[in-house]
Amino acid sequence: MPQPARFRYLDHLINVFVVVLIVSNLVAPKIVAIGDFRLSGAQLLFPVTYIFGDIFTEVYGYSASRRAIWTGFLASALLSVMGLIVVALPPAPDWHDQEAFAKVFDFVPRLVAASLIAYWCGEFSNAFVMARMKVLTKGKMLWTRTIGSTVVGQLVDSIVVMFLAFGGTLGLKTILTLIVSGYLGKVIYEVAATPLTYAVVNALKRAEGMEVFDTSTDFNPFHGQK
Repeated sequence: MPQPARFRYLDHLINVFVVVLIVSNLVAPKIVAIGDFRLSGAQLLFPVTYIFGDIFTEVYGYSASRRAIWTGFLASALLSVMGLIVVALPPAPDWHDQEAFAKVFDFVPRLVAASLIAYWCGEFSNAFVMARMKVLTKGKMLWTRTIGSTVVGQLVDSIVVMFLAFGGTLGLKTILTLIVSGYLGKVIYEVAATPLTYAVVNALKRAEGMEVFDTSTDFNPFHGQK
C-alpha cells in the first residue's frame, strides 16, 4: 500500500536503510582486527540498521517500520539468491576472477538462512518494543526506548543467528561467547549513537509536523499497513 503523502521523507529513509543493509552484507566476509578484537566487516555497519529501525518506529510508527523491515528482508534475500546463482554459473574462459568473486558472493546457504531469519526476528522485536515503550512513556525519555528496544532486538538477533548458523558445529560455550561478545558490542554502539538518534528524530518530527503513537496498532508482522 502506498505511504500517505504526508510522510515527506520516509521513502528516502527506507532507500538509505536498504543500502546500508546490503552494504553490510557485502562487507561481512572480511574480519577486521582492532587491537585484540576481531570483528566482521558487517558489525561495523549493521548496527546502524537498528538505529534506522528506532527512527522509523519513533517518527512514523510501527506500520512504517514493518514496511522498511520487509523491504530490507526481500532485498537481502534477492542479493543472497543472486549471489548463489551467479557464482554457480560457469565463468567465461577469458575471465579469471571467479575465485575472488566467489569469495565475496558464494554465500553459504545455512548462513544466509540464519542471517535472514535473525534479521527478521531482531528487527521486528526492536520495532515492537520501541512502539510499546513509546505509548507507556507517553512519548517521553526517548533514550529509554532506543536503548531498551536495542537490548531486546539485538539479543534476539544474536541468539538466533549464532544458534542457527553454528549449532551442531561449534560447542555451546563457543556459541555463547560469540553471542555475548557480539551482543555487547552492538548495544554499546547503540548507546554511543543515542545523541545522533535524538538529533535525527527531533529534526524529522519537526519536518513532518506530526507525532505517531501506536495505541491501537496491529503488530502482526504479516499484516499490511492500514
